[in-house]
Amino acid sequence: MTFVPMTVSLPIADRATSYHFYRDGLGLDAVGELADDGLPEPLQFVVNDGLRLMLVPTGGFGWVIGRHEVAARGQSECVLSLGVASSSEADAIVERARSAGGEVVTEPQAQPWGYAAVFADPDGHLWMVSTAPE
Repeated sequence: MTFVPMTVSLPIADRATSYHFYRDGLGLDAVGELADDGLPEPLQFVVNDGLRLMLVPTGGFGWVIGRHEVAARGQSECVLSLGVASSSEADAIVERARSAGGEVVTEPQAQPWGYAAVFADPDGHLWMVSTAPE
């Protein structure tokens, strides 16, 4: 069996806000043809060779999830994690996310298992950036 890159889809409130957060805050590259609003459609970012992130306006998310409801802001069923090589790299990502409109939920700090921080994107989706113990 051959797999293509996995895609994680998240509901968003505003395409432009989310585009700028993920491009400027996380440094991800968007892919796809430009739509009338000047942003790629579908709005996808390459996280790495095996993973893409697709951002779907909340109104359009319903056709995918059927009778399930989109979680209200502040309610999370998952945390997306980014592994980085060093604490300084983690600090830099957290500061870029903060500058791009993200909310830092847990400031970067040493943990028994490494170094980590958690931030929320403009729609409240949680991201953890972490390292192995240095």
